[in-house]
Amino acid sequence: MSRLILFNKPYGVLTQFTDPDGRPTLADFIPIPKVYAAGRLDADSEGLVVLTDDGAQQARIADPRHKLAKTYRVQVEGLATDEALRQLSTGVDLGDFRTRPCQASLVPEPPGLWERNPPVRYRAAIPTSWLEIVLREGKNRQVRRMTAKVGFPTLRLIRWAVGDWTLEGLRAGQWRELDLSGQPDARRRVNVPNASKNRGVINTLPKLR
Repeated sequence: MSRLILFNKPYGVLTQFTDPDGRPTLADFIPIPKVYAAGRLDADSEGLVVLTDDGAQQARIADPRHKLAKTYRVQVEGLATDEALRQLSTGVDLGDFRTRPCQASLVPEPPGLWERNPPVRYRAAIPTSWLEIVLREGKNRQVRRMTAKVGFPTLRLIRWAVGDWTLEGLRAGQWRELDLSGQPDARRRVNVPNASKNRGVINTLPKLR
């Protein structure tokens, strides 16, 4: 029976289970063996990482050919303009490739946002704004490169959703295992004794379409 886990990755955590340099990894939070991240998220980015022990499921989630939408909430330096949003939406020439058309809009700061450690630098004379960007491709550091190209450098990047799965109800460092409909004994408790380090919650979210 395959397993599927949603994890709200904190800033500075690597999306792997080991690191020779001793940096924080998934192993510091998730005690379930033989699950792997379906796609990566940079150490300096936060938010949703989907893990599974099913190789086919991992490929369906991570491979851009399946066009599974990934939604990002992005705090940028400056007040983003309509022209910048238009450029992001229609595609940005980053030199080595041109991004595909995507959804880009100005949004309020996400409610109930957790504090980041370390915090985003604060400059009283420079305002910030929040964008929502929905991509169906995943080049290296693509969102950061896109916003910088249109004149609004990224200060904080949070992956909010992968397909229908979201961070809803997950604080930084928390994870939940999904109820996989149609599978026997599919709903499982994931709280563990060492809750201060491996923080699990119980919930049910939509399955992958």
